[in-house]
Amino acid sequence: MKNIKLIVAYDGTNYHGFQLQQNAVTVQEKLEQAMQTVFREPVRLTAAGRTDTGVHALGQVVTVQVKTGVPTDRIPYALNATLPRDIVVSSAEVMPDNFHARFSVKSKVYRYTIDNAPYPRVLQRLYSLHVRYPLDLELMQQAAMTLVGRHDFTSFMASGSSVKTTVRHLTRLDVSEQDGFYTITAEANGFLYNMVRIIAGTLIEVGRHKRSPELGSVICAGSRMAAGWTAPAYGLVMLEVKY
Repeated sequence: MKNIKLIVAYDGTNYHGFQLQQNAVTVQEKLEQAMQTVFREPVRLTAAGRTDTGVHALGQVVTVQVKTGVPTDRIPYALNATLPRDIVVSSAEVMPDNFHARFSVKSKVYRYTIDNAPYPRVLQRLYSLHVRYPLDLELMQQAAMTLVGRHDFTSFMASGSSVKTTVRHLTRLDVSEQDGFYTITAEANGFLYNMVRIIAGTLIEVGRHKRSPELGSVICAGSRMAAGWTAPAYGLVMLEVKY
C-alpha cells in the first residue's frame, strides 16, 4: 500500500467546493472518479483543506492510499488524461505512512485578487473581484499589519463553523499592487470559515477610506458584526500548503 501525495490545481468556477456533496458536483468527486479509473480500485482521498464553492486552487494537497503498479512519475499524466480540463494534478510523490495531508500541515497560503481598473478586465472576471473605486494601498498595508500575529479571529469567521478554537497564528498578510491588480496574500497555521474573504472585504473598506486602518479593535470585539463584508469566493486561490 502506497501513501501518495498529489498537488492539485483547479478552477473552482464550475464546482460546489472541494468536498463531496450529495446532488452537487465537487472537485473531490472528479478526483476520486479519475483515481478509480487509473488505480482500478475504490479510493477515498484526504485533502489539506476544503475550499468553498467558486474558490480556486494552485497548490491543494491530497493523499490517497492505494496498491498500484503505475510508476509514481506517470501518475499525474494518467490522472490528467481522465480529469476534466479545469482540474490538473501537477505532481505525485510517495510519502511515509505517517504523512497526512491535513494533520501534517504547518501552514497554508491563500491569495485574494482585486481588479481595480475603471472597467472590469473581462478575461480576469472569474479570478478577481472588480472594485472600480480608488484604493489606498498604504492604508491597506497598515491595516494588514495590525492583523498579523496570534489572535482570536472570531470577528473574521462566518457563522456555521464548529471549530474547537478560533485562535489562529497569521504569520503573513501582504498587500501589493501591480498594473491595477491588488493582491492580498495570507499565510497562517489555519484559517477559519471565510476568514480570508472577510479580511479581504475589510481591507477593501479600509482602502476606500470607509474604515480605520487600526483593526485591533475589530479583533478585540470578538463579533462578526465588527469586521467588514465577505468578499466573493471567485477572487480567492489556495496557493500553497506547507509541511
